[in-house]
Amino acid sequence: MARIIDNLNTISNKIDAAKKRSQATQDITIIAVTKQVSAERAIEAVEAGLIHLGENRPEGLLAKKSEMNNQAIWHYIGSLQSRKVKQVINEIDYLHSLDRFSLAEEINKRARKTIKCFVQVNVSGEQSKHGLSKEDAIPFIESLQQFDKIQVVGLMTMAPNTDDEAIIRHVFRELKKLQQDVVALHLPFAPCQELSMGMSNDFDIAVEEGATFVRIGTALVG
Repeated sequence: MARIIDNLNTISNKIDAAKKRSQATQDITIIAVTKQVSAERAIEAVEAGLIHLGENRPEGLLAKKSEMNNQAIWHYIGSLQSRKVKQVINEIDYLHSLDRFSLAEEINKRARKTIKCFVQVNVSGEQSKHGLSKEDAIPFIESLQQFDKIQVVGLMTMAPNTDDEAIIRHVFRELKKLQQDVVALHLPFAPCQELSMGMSNDFDIAVEEGATFVRIGTALVG
């Protein structure tokens, strides 16, 4: 298995090249998605300088966090069932999958601090993907004003699993447009400055289209 530091150098070079191609100036936060690797591999990621780690199951998150001694910033990147909110919400720094009102209610009920949330939008419209439609996203965000433990820091989406770059780019571009529409509303509880999009196969395209957080598993940690 390749060393994480070597993988990180390769990915960082690709990000820099993507920023140059698109004349992008935004800072990029790399989330090392450790959901399929051991705690030891996650620790190696932190030692390589990757302090942002992503998990998609409560069990994996809690098991790894118990061995990390508060070294990491934790992102929950999977769909979160309302009944499991109490297990994870006070163990994470960011949630990338806020997509329904009942989940927001449960977060607000259980959280002991403000949770930085990405609203998940299903831009591609694929039935296999979670998330709100583009049309429903802004009304949903506006409905969150009543929840004092939720801050909408940005939007998240997943591109289709395809080799067609035009399709991938369209999805990311549409999310960027939607983000700009939210920003224009000047909602104090939803500054929405961030875009969580791009994974191992398409993070460079995402960076070109405005991503500020990329979620990379296989290409980074295996």
